[in-house]
Parts: sequence; structure tokens; C-alpha cells
Amino acid sequence: MGLFKRNPFGHILFIKKFLIRIFACLTHKRYRGFNDLHIEGSEIITSLPDTNVLFISNHQTYFADVVAMFHVFNASLSGRQDSIKNLGYIWQPKMNIYYVAASETMKSGWLPRILAYVGAISVERTWRAGGKDVTEKKEVNPNDTENIKIALNDGWVITFPQGTTKSFKPVRKGTAHIIKQHRPIVVPIVIDGFRRSFDKKGLRLKKKGILQSFIIKEPLEIDYDNDTIDQIVEKVEYAIEQHCSFLKVIPAEEIVAQEELNKLRKWEY
Repeated sequence: MGLFKRNPFGHILFIKKFLIRIFACLTHKRYRGFNDLHIEGSEIITSLPDTNVLFISNHQTYFADVVAMFHVFNASLSGRQDSIKNLGYIWQPKMNIYYVAASETMKSGWLPRILAYVGAISVERTWRAGGKDVTEKKEVNPNDTENIKIALNDGWVITFPQGTTKSFKPVRKGTAHIIKQHRPIVVPIVIDGFRRSFDKKGLRLKKKGILQSFIIKEPLEIDYDNDTIDQIVEKVEYAIEQHCSFLKVIPAEEIVAQEELNKLRKWEY
């Protein structure tokens, strides 16, 4: 019976562990070798409880972001300080890590379907269908929110509250509702460099020698009883550095100066 032990979603744990090990071996050099993953804040990971932790992050690729998190989390729990050096940390991975992903993404091919077994919580996006935004939002599937609750009760959940890989898109209120209802410890993560390293899906290596950054921040301070949904949304936007205030405003005189410089460079060639 122990050999076929399953998690709350019916996945056989020894198969899940095998898949995590295989994918970790196949992807390790993408973050330490072909590129350089700079990590900050791994000590925060070791101080977290085993369940009811929600990681929130900006999003740059479909899969490379999540895979990096599996590497960093397991390396941190194995005592590595801000490093994924020595892949031995993946031999006994943390088995109760889950990530929220769009159903249409996880059904888009045989590889995403396999990756789903590693820990995907598939949800139906209410604002998007067939790769395009929709004007009439669909109703939230109650099974989706129930599955997130089950995952939080069992372990850690990774979510990308913007629901898209595009920068500075609004944070979806669904994440705030999850936070307010289930009261998890909310840990922000800010990543960068993944969009330059990989294609949009995060499966194909696009460019080598990229410095990737992975910053783990202190858990958010949230008043679960008194903070409104909008207040929580704003806290999330600031925490993952996707609030509109992070957009760099370039003064008009700098734009003119840059245009003149470009003209000079053109003549130099």
C-alpha cells in the first residue's frame, strides 16, 4: 500500500517523485550552467511551515518560472544558501508543492500533461479563452477554488496573480479572495531574466549567458479580517513589483537626447 501512496489529488507519490527528479536533472543547467541564477532570501524558505503557504510571483514564461521555484525551494530546504549548486538536493524533494496553471495551457501537449502530474492545480481562466481576452467573463468554477484550498491544506501553493506573462498587467482579485478566505502565509517572489533566457512557454532555451534573478521576500503583513480585497490586491502588486508606480517614467528631455544620440550613431556607421 505504501508504494502506491497518493496525494489528495490522486497522484501516486513515487511516480511524482520520479518525474521531479527527471525534470530537475534535465533542467538544472538552464539555471546553473547555460545561465546564472542569482538567488536572494533562501533563508525565508527554511522558516516556513509545511502547509498553508502561498507563493505569489510575477510571471515571465509558462513553465521555466515554476521549474526554477522547484529547484530553489528544494535546494533551500536541503541547506543551500542562495544556491542550487549540487543537484543532490532533488533526491528527496518536497512532495507537497503545487502550482496554479490555466487548464488550456496544461492540455496543450503531451509535455504539459506530464508536467501537470508534478503538481499543477488546473483552473479555468474566467477572463481569457483560446489565447485571447474575452469581453464576457465566465463564472468561476467552484472546483477550482476548492482544489486550491485542498492544496493549501496539504502544502505549498505557487500562483501568478496576474494570470499572464505580460508585465504590469493587473493582479486578479481571485488571488485576494483566496488570501482573505484561507489566510495563508503569503510569500512574494520577484523574478527576472527568464523572458530573455527562454521562449514564451519556457521550454526552449533562447539565449545563454543571461543573469537570472530570483528574490524571495519576507511574508506579507495582511489583516485578514479588516483588509479589503482592493487593499490586498494593491499589497500584492507592490510585493511582486508589478504596481504601476514601478513603471519608469522617462522625462521628455531624456527622450529627445536619446533620439539625437541615435542619429549620431547612425552617422558613425
